[in-house]
Amino acid sequence: MYDLDGRVALITGGAGGIGRAIALRLADEGCDVGILDLDAGGTEETALQVRARGRRAATAFASVAERAEVDQAVAVLADALGPVDILINNAGILRVGRLLEIGPEDWQASFRVNADGPFNCCQAVVPAMVRRGRGRVINLASWLGKVGMRQYGAYCASKFAVVALTQTLALEIAAAGVTVNAICPGTISETAMRDEAEAIHRRLGLPSAEQRVANIPLGRLGLPDDIARVAAFLASDEAGYMTGQAINVTGGLWLH
Repeated sequence: MYDLDGRVALITGGAGGIGRAIALRLADEGCDVGILDLDAGGTEETALQVRARGRRAATAFASVAERAEVDQAVAVLADALGPVDILINNAGILRVGRLLEIGPEDWQASFRVNADGPFNCCQAVVPAMVRRGRGRVINLASWLGKVGMRQYGAYCASKFAVVALTQTLALEIAAAGVTVNAICPGTISETAMRDEAEAIHRRLGLPSAEQRVANIPLGRLGLPDDIARVAAFLASDEAGYMTGQAINVTGGLWLH
């Protein structure tokens, strides 16, 4: 549909959930896919599914929070597949707790993965895009990168940072022909993070995702494929006049 034949995508956190859904959708659109994750088994399974679609896949194991590991992983994937045309910063973690009670290690971990991770990957990948005069950067933020929520302060703050990174980088490299956009998912099911969040909600006596469906105007939880469809559009030439945007994919839950 989007004619991405032969382009190379690099996806962080591609071992499952939203990352895997994006990898497979981009493979269906003609992309070769590099997958960067810490989950070796899940990463290899994503790669197998990409290859089953007739596209090349390569894997690298690294923490996006560690710049040296990111640089090495990016070099491995570029050697295997060629220069990166599409960077998907999807890797993320969830830490929950009231702001006056959460430990500094959980606050710092949230920023190291959720905010430093995209920063590290952008610095490792985007300069080559700028030199070539083309490229797409897609950052996974959250609707909680636009509004605060009790118990989610560390996550919210780190995702607000992703939106700010997206807007600033978009302005800085627009003249080079590289676009930078963010996707802000709502409540997405069938992901490891959703499973973790549900366990936390049970422990804290908070409503489950299913109990909150009534607050979603479209009447259902989101799916990883809902996010993958938007990522494929943003990766394509159809989105060539869009940059610096933070696009809600929330079923109407958040409108700003």
